[in-house]
Amino acid sequence: MQNKNFEIDNSGIDPQTNFSDNPDFQSVLASRRSFLKGSLGAAIATIMGTSLVACSSDTAEPTTGPVAVKPEPAPVLLGFTAIAANRLDTVTVPAGYTARPFLPMGTPLLGSYPAYLADGSNSGADMEQQVGAHHDGMHFFPLDARSTNQNSDEGLLVFNHEYLDANVLHPMGPTGLPRPADEVRKEVAAHGVTVAHIKKDAQGQFQLVQGSPLNRRITGATPMDITGPVRGDAKVVTKYSQDGTRTRGTLNNCGNGFTPWGTYLTCEENWAGYFMNADVTQPREHKRYGVSSKNGRYYWETADSGADQYQRFNASSIGADATEDYRNEPNTFGWIVEIDPFNPDSVPQKRTALGRFGHEGVIFGPVVEGQPVTVYSGDDSTFEYIYKYVSKAAYFQATAGGHLLNDGTLYVAKFNADGSGEWLALDINNEALMAKAAAAGVTFDSQADLLINTRLAADIAGATKMDRPEWGAVHPTTGEVYFTLTNNTGRKPEQIDPANPRANNATGHIIRWKENAATQGLSFNWDIFLLAGDVGTATPGTNLVLTADNHMASPDGLCFSANGLLWIQTDMSGSQQGEGPYGNNQMLVADPVSRSIKRFFVGPVDAEVTGLAFTPDLKTMFVNVQHPGDRSTPTQFTSNWPANDGSSRPRSATVIITKDDGGVIGS
Repeated sequence: MQNKNFEIDNSGIDPQTNFSDNPDFQSVLASRRSFLKGSLGAAIATIMGTSLVACSSDTAEPTTGPVAVKPEPAPVLLGFTAIAANRLDTVTVPAGYTARPFLPMGTPLLGSYPAYLADGSNSGADMEQQVGAHHDGMHFFPLDARSTNQNSDEGLLVFNHEYLDANVLHPMGPTGLPRPADEVRKEVAAHGVTVAHIKKDAQGQFQLVQGSPLNRRITGATPMDITGPVRGDAKVVTKYSQDGTRTRGTLNNCGNGFTPWGTYLTCEENWAGYFMNADVTQPREHKRYGVSSKNGRYYWETADSGADQYQRFNASSIGADATEDYRNEPNTFGWIVEIDPFNPDSVPQKRTALGRFGHEGVIFGPVVEGQPVTVYSGDDSTFEYIYKYVSKAAYFQATAGGHLLNDGTLYVAKFNADGSGEWLALDINNEALMAKAAAAGVTFDSQADLLINTRLAADIAGATKMDRPEWGAVHPTTGEVYFTLTNNTGRKPEQIDPANPRANNATGHIIRWKENAATQGLSFNWDIFLLAGDVGTATPGTNLVLTADNHMASPDGLCFSANGLLWIQTDMSGSQQGEGPYGNNQMLVADPVSRSIKRFFVGPVDAEVTGLAFTPDLKTMFVNVQHPGDRSTPTQFTSNWPANDGSSRPRSATVIITKDDGGVIGS
C-alpha cells in the first residue's frame, strides 16, 4: 500500500551547516574604499579560445584553438529606457526589444522525439529524450568555434537543469510512498544538462536542429568519470564503482562556466538533499554537507523497483564494506563537471581538484599564455565560502585541456577589515593549515580526504563566512572579480563584518576584488560594489543610491558581456517574491565604472531569472526562466507561462531576446 503522507521539499535550498568558530569582524563597512583608482592595466582577458579537446580523456591529443575574437562593442551603453517592476505572468523587456520563449521543458530532443504531453503524463523514458526541467546556467558555443570569425547564426546552446517541481511534472503530483519507479526515473532524467544544436532559419529565428548528432541529454543517471586527486580514493568506492573511478549522474545543476579550450562546466549545487543516511553516526563528509538522516528530498531511495539505480540514494551502511552498499555515493557529488559539447560520445568528467561543496558557478580569471589558469567558485549556503583554484601547469592555447583542472592548488578567501584579502591554501602540504587542524583535533589522511571535506578544511583555515556566495563574473578587460552574496537572514548583529556588513541581510549585496600581482595572486583588494534593497538604499563610499529603475533584492546570477556590461539576475523567494516592492524576479544591467544600473527584464509569476548567454556578435541574448508558478498545486497553477493561455502547466524555458533594429543587446 502506498503511503501518501509525505511531503517533497521543493525549495532546492540546503540548510545551514557551518557552525564553525571562524571569527566574525565587528566593524561595519566604512566609507573609505578607493577600489577603482587606476586600473589593472592592459586588457588581458581572453574571449573563449576553443581548442575543443574531448574531455572524455585527459590524455587526448589536443587541437589548436583560434585567436581570440572580440565582437563589436555596443555603440551606446545602457541606451534603453529602464522598465518598471511588475507582477505580470509574462516576460517584460524594454521598448525596442523582442523576447520569445524557446526550448521549454519537455521539448523533443532525441531518439523517437516523444511529444510533450500537456497533462504531465510523459514517461521516464520520454523525459530522457526531452529537454529537462528548471533551466539554469548556460553557454552558447558557436558551431565554428575553431574559426577566428565565429558565426552567430548557428551553435550549441548548453544549459543546466537544477531541480524540479513534482506537482507539475506529474499529472497529479507525486503519487505516494514508496515512490513508483517510473516517476523517479522521470525526475532523475529531468536533472542534468541539455546540449541543443540551434540554427537561424530563413526568417532569422533560432530553431532546434532536430536530428542533429550533437543534440544530447546528460542526466542524473549518465555514467561519469571521477578525475583528479579523489579518483580511486577509498571514500568514493561504491557497489557501482569498486575502484572508485566512476559514478552515475550529476544533480542540482545550477551555475555553470566554460573553459578556454571550449568545453562546458556544470556545477553541482545543493546535491546533499538528494541523499539520506540513517546511520547512528554520519561521517563528516555527509554531516557537514547536510545529508538527511531520514529521507532524501524526493524520496528516490524508496523507489519500488528495487534497482540500485535508486537505492544508491540511501547512503546508510548496509554491507560489511563500501563495495556492498552506497555509503560513499554522496561523496561522488558536490563537484564541477566538465562536458565536451562537441563530442556526444565523450564521458563527463568530475573535476575533484576544484573542491567539493555547493558550487554556484565557475568562472575563469584572465587567461594568459604561459601562466596557470585561475578558477573561482562560490559555495551557495549561508555562512559558506568563496574559493579559487590555480592550476599547477601553465596554459598554452595549443595544448590546453581538462588536465589543467586535475592538478593545482585550491584556496579559500579571507576578507580582512582593511579592504585587503588573503587566499588560504587548502593543501595537505600547507604546514600552517595542518597545524591548525591538529590543534582542532582534525586529521586528513590525504589531499583526496581534504578535498572530499573541503568545507571542513576551509573552516579550519579561518576563511570568512559569507552571505550565500553564488555566481561570479570577471570583467573582460580589467580582470576584476565580482560575486553575488544573495542574502543571509541568519546573520546576527554581532556577526557582521566589513565584507558582510548587514545583520538580517534579506536583500543581499555584490562584492568585488582585484588580485594583487605583487603577491602572485595570494592576496587581493576588495570593496562592496552594491548593497541591494528598496528605493533609497545607498552603498557607502559610492554615489550609488537605488531608485525605482533599479531597486532589487537577492542578486544571484551574474555575467559580463564582452563589452563590459554587468548583468545581474535576482532569485527572490517566499514572501519577498510574492509581496513587497520588488515585483517578480528580474535582470538588471550595470556599467561597473559609473555604477549606472537599469532594469532590463522582468520574469513571469513565481519564476527565477537565471542563466545568461550571448552570441559572439552580442545581438542575441539567451536568458533562462526557471520554475514559473512554483507555488502551483497539481490542480491549480499560479502561472501558465510560457503558453499564457490561462490553463496550461507552467514550464521552465529559455527566452531569446533581440533588438528590433538588429543592434547590440544593451545599447
